[in-house]
Amino acid sequence: MGAAMAKEKHTVAIFEKCPTGIKGLDEITQGGLPRGRPTLICGDAGCGKTLFAMEFLIRGATSGEPGVFMTFEETPEDLAKNFISLGFDLPDMEARGLIATDHVAIERSEIEETGEYDLEGLFIRLGSAIDSVGAKRVVLDTIEALFSGLSNTAILRAELRRLFRWLKDRGVTAIVTGERGDKTLTRYGLEEYVADCVILLDFRIHEQISTRRLRIVKYRGSSHGADEYPFLIDASGLSILPITSLGLDYPVSSERISTGIPKLNAMLEGKGFYRGSTVLVSGTAGTGKTSMAATFADAACRRGERCLYFAFEESPSQIIRNMGSIGLDLTRWVKKGLLMFHSARPTLYGLEMHLVTFHKVIDEFQPQVFVVDPISNLSAAGTAPEVKSILTRLIDHLKMRNISTFLTDLTHFGDNLEHTCEEISSLIDTWLLLRDIELNGERNRGLYVLKSRGMAHSNQIQEFLLTNQGIDLIDIYTGSGEVLTGSARVAQEAHEKASELTRRREMDRRLREQERRRKALEEKITALRTEFDAESEELHFMVEDEQKRLEVLAEDRLEMAHLREGNLSAARRGRRKRRKEGE
Repeated sequence: MGAAMAKEKHTVAIFEKCPTGIKGLDEITQGGLPRGRPTLICGDAGCGKTLFAMEFLIRGATSGEPGVFMTFEETPEDLAKNFISLGFDLPDMEARGLIATDHVAIERSEIEETGEYDLEGLFIRLGSAIDSVGAKRVVLDTIEALFSGLSNTAILRAELRRLFRWLKDRGVTAIVTGERGDKTLTRYGLEEYVADCVILLDFRIHEQISTRRLRIVKYRGSSHGADEYPFLIDASGLSILPITSLGLDYPVSSERISTGIPKLNAMLEGKGFYRGSTVLVSGTAGTGKTSMAATFADAACRRGERCLYFAFEESPSQIIRNMGSIGLDLTRWVKKGLLMFHSARPTLYGLEMHLVTFHKVIDEFQPQVFVVDPISNLSAAGTAPEVKSILTRLIDHLKMRNISTFLTDLTHFGDNLEHTCEEISSLIDTWLLLRDIELNGERNRGLYVLKSRGMAHSNQIQEFLLTNQGIDLIDIYTGSGEVLTGSARVAQEAHEKASELTRRREMDRRLREQERRRKALEEKITALRTEFDAESEELHFMVEDEQKRLEVLAEDRLEMAHLREGNLSAARRGRRKRRKEGE
């Protein structure tokens, strides 16, 4: 019996999914919608139900699965006009036998509720359309129109079940759209119970900022993402962004890339930033944050890398013009396709839509370097925690793709400069701080490295200069417990040079005096040595004379001794003999 059960278990068909082709949706649903089963798409007016269904149909038709679009509200002509702006050419696809459209007109004024109500006529009409193109996908838009004017809940539920069962029996993957009710997912609150998959679309406005979100309410027989996901409707259709948290298992690189500022490279071990790292430059207005971002982008383009620049304050033409004043020609990189600007006001749409836009443009442009200038403007579209959540997910996505990221953040006078309003400092790999230094009626700029993970870095404050040749960093004066920049530093340097010149002249004078004294001393020593040598020679002569005198005295004494002995002649002979020997 156990073997039979095991065999029966192995013969159960594996649950199959139908890829939608809609960006992000297949990831959320882990493969697509349930193949051969109906899916309910519900939501308020204007949330994108019809577009969702149409894109599902067209993506399938272009990948070998023809479809039928049955509408109960809009005519095929209206549908064709509505979707041509998104690049969906319905007449052409109908002509090629990929899609069949059918409009079933139902007027409430013509409906009278008497006796039983069934959908047999619809089944015949829909079956004919399916057979005409060999459809694998079907869309019914919208289901409420079928039951307008009917109040019998029992009949509604029975016919809905019958409709969904008929779609399953035909083996088509169906999408049924429905309008949202007051306290239910649909107007009648019945469709969500008989559908195998229910997706809720929501179009909300908070503080005058609109956001579209998608949530999978249920999905029988399959696991799926249960969060709310922002989605974007633009010229290419729908884009849905999964926002489930990413694991911290992204790859890292040991390659270093230039900052575009040689002296800043020197402050970072002479090598610059790590590739794929996240860099934040914060500072008050006018400190040069955009100039640093543009310099970094220019350096990337010089290396032949693509750079995507999101600007929330200035238009691309204004940035290009302004950066020309510091010697940066960004136009050439735009023309070569290495630099792409995306400029918009943060209040254009909600934070989730900004995140969707980030992902969409990144996927299209495939940059190696990504710039956002400034992230502080995103606070206009949401609260600080919401901005942090968006930036966290963005940074994780960029790190997963090893994209080097450069963010600027506007701080305000009087704020703690070593703090970000978005509270993302823990996500940053390298944090550069630009600050104002006011002295002697001047306002100058200073830069220092607040942190840079994984590398040794300078702890010195450098004066930050914007010149017509680009950005330059120079040492500031830090002597005598003072920090001087600008003209105060120049004046102090001039004073120090004058003082140094005076000290050198005094030193030269003292050296010359020392040399004169040395020569005088040497002359004196020479004179004393000469005098000493003369005295030594005279003393030598005196010693010789004394020796001769003593010799003569000794001879005289000997001679006198002989005389006393009476042997004068012998004494004389002895004296002569000694003289000869002396000679």
